[in-house]
Amino acid sequence: MLGEKIAETTGQVTCKRVLPNPGGGPKVETSFEASGKVLGVEASEIGTYWAIVRPDGSLYGEGQGVLMGKGGETATWTGHGIGTVRAGGAASYRGAVYYQTDTPAWSRLNGIATVFEFEVDAQGKTLARLWEWK
Repeated sequence: MLGEKIAETTGQVTCKRVLPNPGGGPKVETSFEASGKVLGVEASEIGTYWAIVRPDGSLYGEGQGVLMGKGGETATWTGHGIGTVRAGGAASYRGAVYYQTDTPAWSRLNGIATVFEFEVDAQGKTLARLWEWK
């Protein structure tokens, strides 16, 4: 069941590169920068994820990133998800993210799983929304 909305960020893809994939199919690494609010705190984020195209055309990816709040807050995250390719190279992902932090304002993130929607348009603009997974 979805709980409280934890975060919403918007950003921009900053880099893409193709990685070797001995298992076959294309594997692309994408880095992005974003900003928004995490548990009500203004924050910026950098992240990198890779995705492979599976035989049925769907995407599977894993990523990691760092959050930095305006008040000096910090957190790291890891996640994974399933996606689809859209027109013009856009992509849409759904999955789960797990956080780790020593920051009091974000300490709640240590004990919860979050689920996300992550959209990337054809121009590399990103939109992420995350909710607590109860």
